[in-house]
Amino acid sequence: MEPLLPPLRITALSLLSALLLAAPAAADQPAAAPAALPGLTYSEPAAFSFDALADRAAALARQAHVPTPVAQPEVLEKIDYDAHWRIRFRPEATLHLGTTPVQFFHLGTYFRQPVRIFAVKDGAAREVIYSPDQFDMPEDSPARTLAGNAGYAGFRIMRPDMQSDWISFLGAAYFRTDGALRQYGLSARGVALNTGLSIPEEFPRFTEFYIEEDAEGRTVIHALLDGPSVAGAYRMVMRNEDGKGQVMDISSRLFFRNGVERLGVAPLTSMFWYSEANRFQAADWRPEVHDTDGLMVHTGAGEHIWRPLNNPDRVVTSSYFDRDVKGFGLVQRDRDFDNYQDDGVFYDRRPSVWVEPTSPWGAGAVQLIEIPTDDEIYDNIVAFWNPEKQPLPGEEMRFDYRLHWVATPPVQMTLARTVATRIGNGGVPGQPRPRDVIKVVLEFEGPALAGLGQQDGVTPEISAPAGVEILRPYTLPVVGTDRWRLIFDLKAGEGVETADLRAFLTREGVPLTETWLGQLHPAQINRLR
Repeated sequence: MEPLLPPLRITALSLLSALLLAAPAAADQPAAAPAALPGLTYSEPAAFSFDALADRAAALARQAHVPTPVAQPEVLEKIDYDAHWRIRFRPEATLHLGTTPVQFFHLGTYFRQPVRIFAVKDGAAREVIYSPDQFDMPEDSPARTLAGNAGYAGFRIMRPDMQSDWISFLGAAYFRTDGALRQYGLSARGVALNTGLSIPEEFPRFTEFYIEEDAEGRTVIHALLDGPSVAGAYRMVMRNEDGKGQVMDISSRLFFRNGVERLGVAPLTSMFWYSEANRFQAADWRPEVHDTDGLMVHTGAGEHIWRPLNNPDRVVTSSYFDRDVKGFGLVQRDRDFDNYQDDGVFYDRRPSVWVEPTSPWGAGAVQLIEIPTDDEIYDNIVAFWNPEKQPLPGEEMRFDYRLHWVATPPVQMTLARTVATRIGNGGVPGQPRPRDVIKVVLEFEGPALAGLGQQDGVTPEISAPAGVEILRPYTLPVVGTDRWRLIFDLKAGEGVETADLRAFLTREGVPLTETWLGQLHPAQINRLR
């Protein structure tokens, strides 16, 4: 007999989600009687500054990489998904830095390498010493057998009322916030190395965190990064404003031990399974499932680009070359609950993240990597800035930027934006449908289109690569809305695996919409639909 439910596929991401959703206390879990609260124990204070941390990173890069040792791996192996979920941080043990409450994550089989966490005040740093008394856990929890200062897996920062957290750092160099709508979704990380190549990707780690609250009440996190090919120092100044989201000003200094084939700056990681464009790829009951539905770019020349995401049948890397890019991000534009119907994980509330360089980044490319997936538990989308010049051994690189965790990116744009990309069978209704023709329907909405009618000269501009034919393009306003549709058929010649399209609407030669960049895979579409 088949099981009623498929076996649970556990990932570090799914465990993180469970930990973040956990209540502050484990009142509903069988736990040992709490020990007398010991308070937090600290090391002796030591002078601290960001420049000193950067000097340490530079010194590390001149030495061979030494991975953080995993202490007592036989114990951590036993702290599996269920055991980890039952370990809850005690709210009474919260580290309070002014109005910044910090709580810690416990080590386990999915997060084995510890991080060191320091509280900073008045230029002095004191390490917070791990104690099992800081956590509620069942009597039979394997975590009770950990000896000494085992360290922490990561941490999260709570809101002042202590009812929910708004940012977490857990695993490698990953971090994420809950955005303007208080729902976790995509992640950022410190740096990406060799992502999407035939050689193994590297995942440097934040190994030490130095947390303080500045004179303006902002949370400041300094982090030491270390990995086989790079060491680095980060300074993150963070502001959380309920209802608007979070802003992080980041300064990074990277010191390379080895050369890197593909450097990813300000990398973002997300999930895209299917949307209205590729609904035929999933047999799920929900209309759409994704953390993000598109890549948005504001080029150095001022062009606004929207690139809807795909779930391809192979790993695909797309590069959008630019100089001094003004910004880019992974964006969840569709905010209509009816288009998701998921009242458990609320994809309609997932944050968008906008990367805004605060110093010139020069020549390079916004790169988008799309990986095939058949489930929502896997992150399969990566976007980052790839500088034209890749780092060499012994080289230092600096990048300053601002991350906006918001519902809508803070980009001033009068152009209409893309609100839907739809794919279907080509041809003319009422006539036999040619199997090798794909219909593409784009919907645009915004003030630039408001009030325009069919006779007002709205004209499509479409470009396609060699071997791809665009048939019967036309535009029309959508009755009862401020939207316009651009509709056309596409026929790909034999051997065309990828069709990179470019489209926008104009009037008297003046753009009315942002530029839609669509990447279609005709063979995959024809095979699946």
